Amino acid sequence: MGNTLAAATGASLKELMARMGHSSPRAALIHLHASQDRDQAIAKALGQAFKVASEPRIEKT
Repeated sequence: MGNTLAAATGASLKELMARMGHSSPRAALIHLHASQDRDQAIAKALGQAFKVASEPRIEKT
């Protein structure tokens, strides 16, 4: 659970591997679990990213 919380803060897979002492990403990923809060945060961030990407751009000359 500790690394699930660390992942929720934005820690990278490499950082999580170092915290757990794992040498392979597979071992680290086995111990991570998705959380509903993170899923909602990811969905919100994706929605914002799509909104920004779809806004018309005004080119400056």
